[in-house]
Amino acid sequence: MELPLEEELRAERHRLITTLEQLPDEQFESGPTLCTEWSPRDILGHLMAVDKPLATYLPYGPFLHAANRTQVARARHLHRDHLMERARIWADQPSLTSRIGAAVTLGDLAVHHQDIVRGLDLNRDLPATVPTFILWDGAMLSLTTNLRILRYRVVPTDGYPAIGARSPSVPRVQGPREALGLWLAGRDAVTDDLVFT
Repeated sequence: MELPLEEELRAERHRLITTLEQLPDEQFESGPTLCTEWSPRDILGHLMAVDKPLATYLPYGPFLHAANRTQVARARHLHRDHLMERARIWADQPSLTSRIGAAVTLGDLAVHHQDIVRGLDLNRDLPATVPTFILWDGAMLSLTTNLRILRYRVVPTDGYPAIGARSPSVPRVQGPREALGLWLAGRDAVTDDLVFT
């Protein structure tokens, strides 16, 4: 039985694989991303580990950064061809937890895909739904990291309602959903795409 957003989750995973397959080895292994400590290879390792949270994250309890470091280090030991072979299976066969939580996993996936695209100064056409998932994920991340969603009125300029703080005295930030979501997630490299008032 297919769950809501399951097909979109698979589609975005395949779009990520297409992006990665086009990278020369040097960029794949050590190219810059907006997730500054991780290369494109590292981001893929992280995303694949998220697919099995009980095995990869539960043993670390609240120490998510330690879990992330471990999963990224494991992926670094795999040859690119082997890693990409596993990634194609991961794209085709999301775990049950990822399928159930697709609204969340899609956002994390899309944010990290943009980390790679923007970090390497590439371009891609964003499907209509993807910027919304990026915005949602950025808002959730902001609640646990920088609290921007509580300190700003966030006003998308591409047909989505404003979110965030409601007081008329708070500052406003305007821009497309994709850039707003990345900024909320702590990617300050996107600020040139936003207007602060």
